[in-house]
Amino acid sequence: MLNQKQIRQCLDVMAEMFPDAKGELEHSNPFELVIAVLLSAQCTDKLVNKVTADLFQKYKTPEDYLSVELSELENDIRSIGLYRSKAKNIQKLCQMLLDEYNGEVPSSKEDLVKLAGVGRKTANVVASIAFNEPSIAVDTHVERVSKRLGICKWKDSVLEVENTLMRKVPRDEWSVTHHRMIFFGRYHCKARNPQCPECPLLELCREGKKRMKKLA
Repeated sequence: MLNQKQIRQCLDVMAEMFPDAKGELEHSNPFELVIAVLLSAQCTDKLVNKVTADLFQKYKTPEDYLSVELSELENDIRSIGLYRSKAKNIQKLCQMLLDEYNGEVPSSKEDLVKLAGVGRKTANVVASIAFNEPSIAVDTHVERVSKRLGICKWKDSVLEVENTLMRKVPRDEWSVTHHRMIFFGRYHCKARNPQCPECPLLELCREGKKRMKKLA
C-alpha cells in the first residue's frame, strides 16, 4: 500500500499528465447532467453525447419527458445499453422532481440518491460538477487505478474506495482528482492494455511491476 508521500506523488503526476481533465458529458444545466449521467451507466460518454445531442433538443424539462409514451422515449435512447430500464427511470425521476422538488434538481447528495436511477456515483458526479460540492465519484476507472496503484486494497468495495480516497486526498482536490483519475484510467492505465512500460508511476505501482515481470 502506498504511503501519503507516494500518494501525493501520484496525484501530482496525474495533474501533470491531465491538467485539463474534466467531465466529458455534454450538458447545459443540472437537469441535463442528471439525465446524461443516468444514461452513461455501462456506456461510453462518447455514445451518450451522440444521443443527448438530439435528446436535449427534444426534451427540455421534466414535463417534456412525461408528455410522451414510454415507448417513444425508449426509441429516442435505443442505441444506449439498458435503454428500457433507463427510460423508465428517467420518467420516474422526472415525476419525482415535479412532486418533491418543484421541478428542480436538488443540490444535496442525500436528496440526489433518492431519485430513480441515481446511485451514489451519479449523485457525487452531479454534486461535484453542477453544484461545486467536493466529491469523489468512484467509477470503473477510479476503482481500477486506485487499486492497481495500491492506494486502496483489491478487496475494497466501491464505498470503501470512496472513503479511502476521501481520507487520503485533500478535500479541496477531491473533484479534480476524480476527473484526473478517470482520464488516467481511460487514456493511460486502460483495463486491458495499460501503458505500463512508459508509465511515470511504474516505480510506485505494484500491478505495473507485476505486469512488467511477465513481459520480461
